[in-house]
Amino acid sequence: MTIEMIHFDKKVALITGAAQGIGRGIAEAFSEAGASVALFDVNGKGAFEAASRISMHGKALAISGDVAREDDVAAACKQVFEHFGSLDVVVNNAGIETGGNTLNLALSDWDRLMAVNLRGAFLFAKHSIPLMRGKGGAIVNISSVHALVSYPEDAAYDASKAGLIGLTRALALDHGKDGVRVNAICPGYIETPLHHKWLDALPNPEETMKEVLKFHPAGRIGTPRDVAQAALFLASDAASFITGTYLVVDGGMTAGGH
Repeated sequence: MTIEMIHFDKKVALITGAAQGIGRGIAEAFSEAGASVALFDVNGKGAFEAASRISMHGKALAISGDVAREDDVAAACKQVFEHFGSLDVVVNNAGIETGGNTLNLALSDWDRLMAVNLRGAFLFAKHSIPLMRGKGGAIVNISSVHALVSYPEDAAYDASKAGLIGLTRALALDHGKDGVRVNAICPGYIETPLHHKWLDALPNPEETMKEVLKFHPAGRIGTPRDVAQAALFLASDAASFITGTYLVVDGGMTAGGH
């Protein structure tokens, strides 16, 4: 199934962390599928720039805010509903990564990462579900393969992404009766500005990428478009009997234990 086969005409999608990378790719894909899109990001300038490009061929709204602040989240959901007249899909994509194991990770870094990666998804569910109730809404949480396979020096990130899977199941159980489906996506290596920033900080980026590619039966790493395709599917009527689960989008990497 391709983006061209999925339609979201007269639907409204709100995507967090939408200024760049995976979030921006998802926002663009929903717009191409006919949805009006709201791009929420702590980087208000980046969200506005991305929304301006999308507005050239669709309806888009940029909102500056912090997913960890309940006032920002509540105001954003209200603004989207009042601006577009509906809220049908929420994609909780905003996330940060702070490396470190249990002994060397500062409590403040742990708390901030959990606030963005996990509390943010909880808050957007809390404030969007009442607006979706009875209308067949969908929430897609962007988790990670880190929820399934832990990696050294990533204690907080691994825990937050695993927590998103648990939150996804709980929301699906609690709000199926409201007509709201909730699923998650677990991306692996995806070509984004953050991926390039990570590579550039390494002693030998080219050799690292050669090793990374060996882990992927698909022969490449992913793109934001790959994750966007999965998000479109899970939010669409084609997935009307799918809720409370996750879809791994990693080119087969975790199938080999990586």
